[in-house]
Amino acid sequence: MARLRAPELVGRGWVGTGGRTLSLADLRGRFVLLDFWTFCCINCLHVLDELRSVEQHWADVLTVIGVHSPKFRHETDRTALEDAVRRHGVAHPVLDDADLRTWRAYTARAWPTLVLVDPEGMIVATYAGEGHAHAIEALLATLVPEAEERGVLRRGRLDLGEPPPASTPLLFPGDAVRLPDATWLVADTAHHRLVRLAPDLTRVLDVVGSGERGLVDGGRGVDGDAAFSEPQGLCLLPARLAARVGYDVVVADTGNHALRGVRLVDLTVRTVAGTGRAWVPTDAVGTLSSPWDVVWWGQRVWVAMAGIHQLWTFDPVSGTCVPVAGTRTEGLRDGPLAQAWFAQPSGLAPDGERLWLADAETSSLRVVEAGEVRTVVGTGLFDFGFADGPGERARLQHPLGVAVATDGGVVVADTYNGALRRYDPESGDLGTIVTGLAEPVAVLPDGDDLVVVESAAHRLVRVCAADRTQAPARAERSERPLTVLGPGEVVLEVAFAPPPGQVLDERFGPSTRVHVTATPAALLVRGAGTDRGLVRHLVLDPAVAEGVLHVTASAASCAVGPDDGAGPVEGAACHLHQQDWGIPVVLAPDGPRRLDLALGGAEPAQASGGASEG
Repeated sequence: MARLRAPELVGRGWVGTGGRTLSLADLRGRFVLLDFWTFCCINCLHVLDELRSVEQHWADVLTVIGVHSPKFRHETDRTALEDAVRRHGVAHPVLDDADLRTWRAYTARAWPTLVLVDPEGMIVATYAGEGHAHAIEALLATLVPEAEERGVLRRGRLDLGEPPPASTPLLFPGDAVRLPDATWLVADTAHHRLVRLAPDLTRVLDVVGSGERGLVDGGRGVDGDAAFSEPQGLCLLPARLAARVGYDVVVADTGNHALRGVRLVDLTVRTVAGTGRAWVPTDAVGTLSSPWDVVWWGQRVWVAMAGIHQLWTFDPVSGTCVPVAGTRTEGLRDGPLAQAWFAQPSGLAPDGERLWLADAETSSLRVVEAGEVRTVVGTGLFDFGFADGPGERARLQHPLGVAVATDGGVVVADTYNGALRRYDPESGDLGTIVTGLAEPVAVLPDGDDLVVVESAAHRLVRVCAADRTQAPARAERSERPLTVLGPGEVVLEVAFAPPPGQVLDERFGPSTRVHVTATPAALLVRGAGTDRGLVRHLVLDPAVAEGVLHVTASAASCAVGPDDGAGPVEGAACHLHQQDWGIPVVLAPDGPRRLDLALGGAEPAQASGGASEG
């Protein structure tokens, strides 16, 4: 296949370049890795972490460019993007692709998507999803010497200046919990530490953690050796249980894919679950995936496992952490816990026999009760808005927090709408308490008040729970382009090429699999389910005008033997490549009868043009 020239990087502007506008011509002579991301996406945040070592190792020949192509309205806000770049420690330039122009030019279909461009401006590889750092490293190890031999490689770091250091006591805090002495323990997320605040919510009493990103147990403060990575949720254990297990607070240490225990008497930290590695199917024992919130309910710690769209429970006595709800398919489906779909479950709030849940990517409020989950506000992956009223018509936008108020109302931190909302379980209506907040991510009852973690304002504030205002009555859908397909038979093919030096591994079963479902289920007449191989023949019902195809593809590869390709080396490092796509589709009589997706390593079918899909 002929190589394709990379389209130009076009957007509203740049972040992290010191005011400089970059073009591919400016980067000629270097390898360029484009990272298509959006800051709501947990898998995109995983990729930011994965790329840190790649950026460092190949800094003299590789420039990583983030292409921020937003899903939600809030993500099109320039200030919100700048905050996200700062919050997540993004050190490379970011193109503000607010109108999805570059997304369309590269025919991206998923967040995240990675595209590797060679020093001559040609696309050499495309990867969808996370877990591809090793493949990119292996490809660069092959291509860099070749480019140097041809005389097209220009070495040297791209210097765009250092961002100013943070100067606020808190930096994008993620959660808080009220301690028995009336002080507040805060997850100081972007400072990678915990902070204990006085009852006035402003005065710093203690600091837990060095402030450096890491997974280290031990002491507290700048002179201690404990370390976190973007901690989020906090849970205070019952006193008797805390005395038994030797720690009082469970921390969802999101960036470390771990749960940590903090003993309040001396503020020491220990790891109680997780290994520091993200969960993958081939390495599932003991690993977690971006735990976001933790609460005590039903004699267990419940964990919102945002990274794989599930709910887990953790037993502090035995130390076991197990999945209890969700299939790992990202979407919105109610029913028995084991069959339900979630989409980045975030905030959790116990309420007697019920557990309330803010499901961020479906912009929904859901409830777990009697072994089942049901949705009270929200309709799907691409629907959101800002509207009051009955639950079936009300809208949220990427909510991250939830709490039960003293009057029984369910208060939602409606993060991307900058608002607190109140759901009445009796009437089924959603109302608005207050607007104008800077990314509220958590809310906690405090007598007749509510304490709000206002993340983008780097503070905790009190709000009167009795306040009421009006939402602007706005219902929206993601601007992500629809994929047009023809009704009837459609061929789905996922392209994958193993990284250099690796082959597909069939020793323990099929090396490639595709799982397909749809919302609504009636969209798929034939082709649903799981089977080996990366080609699937689908039949789409012409009576269903549009919907979402949920596709999960995986491929296992291992290093080849010394005879250069006969088979995997016994005991060699093996890798699972996996991506989930939620593809919004619309059926048209003259639509294409083929859907091509790139899992990894394959060049795209086209690199520009107006017929691209999201």
